[in-house]
Amino acid sequence: IQWRLKSKFQEYGQTRNLANLTGEQIAKKMLNDYGIYDVQVVCVEGMLSDHYNPLNKTVNLSDAVFHQASVSAAAVASHECGHAVQHATAYSMLTLRSKIVPIVSFASGWMTWVLLAGIIALRFGNIYVLTIGVILFSITTLFSFITLPVEFDASARALKWLEEKKITGGEEHDKAKDALKWAAMTYVVAALGSLVTLLHYASLLAGAKRRD
Repeated sequence: IQWRLKSKFQEYGQTRNLANLTGEQIAKKMLNDYGIYDVQVVCVEGMLSDHYNPLNKTVNLSDAVFHQASVSAAAVASHECGHAVQHATAYSMLTLRSKIVPIVSFASGWMTWVLLAGIIALRFGNIYVLTIGVILFSITTLFSFITLPVEFDASARALKWLEEKKITGGEEHDKAKDALKWAAMTYVVAALGSLVTLLHYASLLAGAKRRD
């Protein structure tokens, strides 16, 4: 999925958007259109390192997105601004996601070590350590699934705005939609991968309980 996303980003990066605006210009225009004036648009290093930071209210765009006037730049810049709009309008799922970030950070920091210790403890008949590990892992898995509607909604807002403002149109708009679809797929795969791994550890725990 990551490979496919990068190839789509590079492919659509060769097509200029209808308005011939760079990612920076698009981001600033979208924020202004939604009456958001306290969010800065900044350039950051790395490929596909684009993100919105609600703590310091910045839309962070990678160099290629920030400076280019491509369909890819339009899609990514407007998507990240979609998160800024969510923040400004107190979108419920983003609010929930933000509230549980401290818990998720704690869980992800200890999860791997607790699961490892739990598997070792199973050999000595102790199921409690692994139980704690499964609980910690379930928190991070839940976070992955809460992230999905946040990402889908940001893309929907972006695509609607791009079409309304004629930043992209026709075939260009289809390309922007396709690019955001593959970006969303990375989150879907991450969530499903987390769920499968959680079920694996849960099955180990269930098997140990049955033996007891």
